[in-house]
Amino acid sequence: MGTPLHALIIEDSDNDAELLVRELRRGGYEPAYERVESAAAMNAALDRQNWDIVFSDYSMPNFNGMAALNLIRERGLDMPFIFLSGTIGEDTAVTAMKQGAQDYIMKGNLKRLLPAVERELREGEIRRERKRAGELIQRLAYYDTLTDLPNRTLLQDRLRQTIMAGQRELKPVALLLLDLNHFKEINDTLGHHHGDLVLQQVGLRLRGVLRESDTVARLGGDEFAVVLPLAQAEHAELVVRKIMSALEPPIVIRDLPVAVEASIGIALYPDHGDRAELLIQRADVAMYAAKQSGSGSMVYAAEHDRHSPRRLTLMGELRQAIERNQLLLHYQPKINIRTHRAIGVEALVRWKHPEHGLIPPDEFIPAAEQTGLIVPLTRWVLQEAARQCRALHDAGMMLGMAANLSVRNLQDPKLPGQVAEALEEFGVKPNWLELEITESAMMTDPANALQVLTQLNGARVRLCIDDFGTGYSSLGYLTNLPISTIKIDKSFVIGMTASKKDLVAVRSIIDLGHNLELKVVAEGVENQESWDQLAALGCDAAQGYYMSRPLPADELIRWLSESPWGLTHGSGEEAPG
Repeated sequence: MGTPLHALIIEDSDNDAELLVRELRRGGYEPAYERVESAAAMNAALDRQNWDIVFSDYSMPNFNGMAALNLIRERGLDMPFIFLSGTIGEDTAVTAMKQGAQDYIMKGNLKRLLPAVERELREGEIRRERKRAGELIQRLAYYDTLTDLPNRTLLQDRLRQTIMAGQRELKPVALLLLDLNHFKEINDTLGHHHGDLVLQQVGLRLRGVLRESDTVARLGGDEFAVVLPLAQAEHAELVVRKIMSALEPPIVIRDLPVAVEASIGIALYPDHGDRAELLIQRADVAMYAAKQSGSGSMVYAAEHDRHSPRRLTLMGELRQAIERNQLLLHYQPKINIRTHRAIGVEALVRWKHPEHGLIPPDEFIPAAEQTGLIVPLTRWVLQEAARQCRALHDAGMMLGMAANLSVRNLQDPKLPGQVAEALEEFGVKPNWLELEITESAMMTDPANALQVLTQLNGARVRLCIDDFGTGYSSLGYLTNLPISTIKIDKSFVIGMTASKKDLVAVRSIIDLGHNLELKVVAEGVENQESWDQLAALGCDAAQGYYMSRPLPADELIRWLSESPWGLTHGSGEEAPG
């Protein structure tokens, strides 16, 4: 049995068509073909089914090959098109190739036919794969793969468009931000997979109570947002009641009822702001106030900005914490999937507060970014990371060190100089340092980000896109960035063993990275199954609790010496990059 091949033959001669089919069969194909000789017949054939390849005579009494080629292109079809003619000359053939034909074969000499068919079918499949990967990456740019809801990027765009419509029509707009109460307990108790199922059900319930013109988005974690066009405060509060009612019945996950409660903040255009970013910020303030008060929901009011004394107090203390050395770094190893050995560590900042104990970064990093304290905080992290990198090297453990940058850092022209100073102070070569930047941080100000990143790359510091797949970066912009690595966001990695969508996303990101000659790291590896799948997909490296949680410096040294994932004292890989 030969290889199936659906071939559309544009030819006015039965004999010539039969000779072509006979040659294809000789080459191991089993053609299912149709011969047409007019535009109408060709259109009908294209409507009936998809074709793998098109063969066309160049000149016929009622039709010609160039018209057939133009018809294919007008329909936007991407399939190999090969001229098969006894009359085409070299100049005409060149013109045909410029118009989009893949090849031309003389009817009197079919020696090149089979190699040409094999080549064009192969290249056609490559083009289709790239197109599918591109479409998937574009979808990842705008949609959350777990819930299939718009993500933060698309939410911001739609909110801006809705505000512009409200300005034209002199109509209000409402924004709701929703955060699930005690969701961390659900994750910790039932596991991330069950937590993901809860988030999917919440997304479905939200969509079920909203109008088609409303937008519901997942912003990340357990946070959702709703945009209500042409909505007064009264309508927003009515929607809140509908949401609360929809979430009231327990969500049943594997026969286990899970109670879900939410805190909702409401901000209104034009009352609380005329820009998308300001409305999001104020809805967030209202949501935090609702969570603190236990009221379930709250409309933004100016006094709410003073409603979180702990947050304000922490920000006042953070500057002192930097100066008084109350911060520390934990280090999470990165493991080469091929060798099963550590190749680097990522520095993650922690705050050891004298009264509140160890404060996790998600409690102070976002606020530090808003207040500008992220700049001195990043300077401290770079200094400490360089110092620890030197200590590892002095101990014979030749590992790279990664640190994270924020939006504010990419807007700071002093950053490249600060990086150089930290490296020089501790005698660390630039290519041992890797700086991780999220897609969303880069796209806040792409031109400025590119300038800063280009300076850092010129100094031989390695650059990595963090949380890849959750933000927006066009393929064109991505190819212009001086990066060496992309990190797949952990939400895809955690979900890929149970979700085909997440698995496809992970595979596509790995293929995209390798096609761009980039290293690909997966974070969020929590079990053997995830590790094995990443290995099968050709991922380069991984991070996650399956190998090691983030460790203090002294525990890191012990882990590197004793863990099967670690290093034998005195060994290490060549300098990265």
